[in-house]
Amino acid sequence: WFAILKVLAILAFIGILGSLASALVYLMKDKGGSNRTVNALTVRIGLSVALFLFVLFAHHMGWIESTGLQ
Repeated sequence: WFAILKVLAILAFIGILGSLASALVYLMKDKGGSNRTVNALTVRIGLSVALFLFVLFAHHMGWIESTGLQ
């Protein structure tokens, strides 16, 4: 079960980084001529919020535990 959570988190991070990279490419290529940069950044924000809410939910369900600073 823990391995599935790790894979989901890694895939979410890859999606976030991919969306950020595509936003940079669209920004450089379009020079403000289209909404592709805004759309890519919107996807990045959505993925980031979804990952954050998933981590909160997993902690609430007891699937993951916080260890604090050591």
